[in-house]
Amino acid sequence: MALKGIKVVEFAGLAPGPFAGLVLADNGATVVRIDKTSSSSSSDILCRNKRSLAIDSKTQSGVIVLKRLISSSDILIDPFRPGVMERLGLGPAVFLGKDGEVGLNGRLIYARIAGFPRTGSYKDMAGHDINYLALSGILSMLPGSHDRPTFPLNLLADFAGGGLICALGIMLALFERNSSGRGQVVNVDMVSGARYVSSFPLIHALNPSTGTFAGNRGDNLLDGGAPFYSIYSCKDGACMSVGCLEPQFFATFIEHFTKALPSDFKQQSGWVPHSSAQFDRDTWPKLKSFLELGFKTHTRDEWAAVFMNTDSCAVPILTPEEANKKEIPGQFAPLPHPRVLTMSNSDIVPLPINDGTIELSPGKHTLEILRELGFTNDEYQKLIQDGAIEGSGLKSKL
Repeated sequence: MALKGIKVVEFAGLAPGPFAGLVLADNGATVVRIDKTSSSSSSDILCRNKRSLAIDSKTQSGVIVLKRLISSSDILIDPFRPGVMERLGLGPAVFLGKDGEVGLNGRLIYARIAGFPRTGSYKDMAGHDINYLALSGILSMLPGSHDRPTFPLNLLADFAGGGLICALGIMLALFERNSSGRGQVVNVDMVSGARYVSSFPLIHALNPSTGTFAGNRGDNLLDGGAPFYSIYSCKDGACMSVGCLEPQFFATFIEHFTKALPSDFKQQSGWVPHSSAQFDRDTWPKLKSFLELGFKTHTRDEWAAVFMNTDSCAVPILTPEEANKKEIPGQFAPLPHPRVLTMSNSDIVPLPINDGTIELSPGKHTLEILRELGFTNDEYQKLIQDGAIEGSGLKSKL
């Protein structure tokens, strides 16, 4: 795998940090999550292929362990608010050096994920995905009612603009290190990350002459304004997605849709849309009503069968359980993607199958990791005495 042999230290956090670590782990990296010693459980479910070291980073002995671990690693993922790692004595200058001083690990990729930009009015404030979206400009453009937009769970800032962008930054820094031999600091903030992954709609919005987002929210082609790019409820309460933007796809959709309608429905409506009127905005309200009522005549699965193997761009909206079964039966999580294969191994490389475990107990691998770092039994006992690690129930010696 691409990252085999790469060692990662991931300080435990929420959402974006664990996801960045998961991307690296799924591609072969060895990832050690740093947990607090007081943690009896963890809310992190993005822990596949990771190990856990539970240590008190506020003790001198704990910092010594972390410095030894980080000094022998390739990547560090810092999910904390600006300044936290510096106060612990684990800031990037300690490892990468500064002002001519040699650091402990000049090849370290030090990746930092913050919520707000590290400069500006909000840099010291707490926040979450919805707040980062609010400042990015993209939340104001998302579909919803005419008086306010809705938000797409915590996907756009936490995972796309945060964790995934962080993983990309780490990959770029590894490329740079291959040529320069030097480590890098990768700075990610989720406001800027959300803006970057939203470049297409934001550029259109800032250049209204393109027309794509020139109208008010909810009146445009891609934000719910167009009846041929929308969601419709069916007879059984389930839904269909319709996205036939191109004229040829819209024509195919209308053909199959109207053909599947009961004959009495078409008689009662007194009007059947023609594909040539797709971009006649005056007819959009009438077309939307026609589609809303028409989809109510059959169940979701019946409509799915109507459009199957056509270029109608109309597919059913699946539940998480239904989508899971279509990927690989028995899976408990989405499979890693993309898959990077050569032509010679495309049929033999096994997919990493999730065994159903979605939690990693804090400290599960503490002894194992300390042993790998070369700690002696006397050092181990001192770590317990100093409160750097929890000794209760850990009878084994190094």
